[in-house]
Amino acid sequence: MTDMSDKTVVVTGSTSGIGLGLARGFAQAGANVVLNGFGDAGEIEATRSELDGLGSGAVCYDGADMTRPDEIEALVTAAAARFGGVDIVVNNAGIQTVSPVEDFPRDRWDMIIDINMNSAFHVIRAAVPYMKAAGWGRIINIASAHGLVASPFKSAYVTAKHGVVGMTRTVALEVAEDGITCNAICPGYVLTPLVEAQIPDTARARGMSEDQVKRDVLLAAQWTKKFVTVEQLSGVAQFLCSDVAENITGVALPVDGGWTAA
Repeated sequence: MTDMSDKTVVVTGSTSGIGLGLARGFAQAGANVVLNGFGDAGEIEATRSELDGLGSGAVCYDGADMTRPDEIEALVTAAAARFGGVDIVVNNAGIQTVSPVEDFPRDRWDMIIDINMNSAFHVIRAAVPYMKAAGWGRIINIASAHGLVASPFKSAYVTAKHGVVGMTRTVALEVAEDGITCNAICPGYVLTPLVEAQIPDTARARGMSEDQVKRDVLLAAQWTKKFVTVEQLSGVAQFLCSDVAENITGVALPVDGGWTAA
């Protein structure tokens, strides 16, 4: 585990699922961590308190709405004011809707693009000046295997994640001489609340049982036939923040059981 006791990390969408796993890993490594996301206030405080006790850093919560650019900027500004800077940002916030394109709800399209893609831009835009001032920074965008390949019935999600990969490459070039790297992690299927919630929708859209969706849809392309774990993703994120990864930038790194290799 990389020692991050002098780092401050903002993880969006980190009150559950992948984001929470990433935040937990950074907290264990000693970083200051800013949690973000929606949920029951009592449960969020219990999570914050748990993570706060895992390492030497402090863990706080900011409820910024990832569809509101002003709130995103305020989140980054508040983190920098509290901890003296923002060293690492992990853009993880995401939602999903499964629907044929001709029936895709227009409001859900807009929300998915806002949360899954646009929010990453707003976080990066706000955080880069602090990273440039420090001469060091790590930007990690949680994309998806769907940022590299497509699947039916997920037009908005696939569009957003492809956009995140393109943004990752562009930002990496812009900040390459500033001690900052920008990379995307592209997970295959992780059995998170987000994935579990889309199983019934996928079953209805495809006329399949939920067990068939897990076996024949979710894991069909993952040659290992195993779900990716949040612990694995946490390890990859910490590696990208380590000194040995300082020349890894602009990469869309699959963690997908071989899905995109075929």
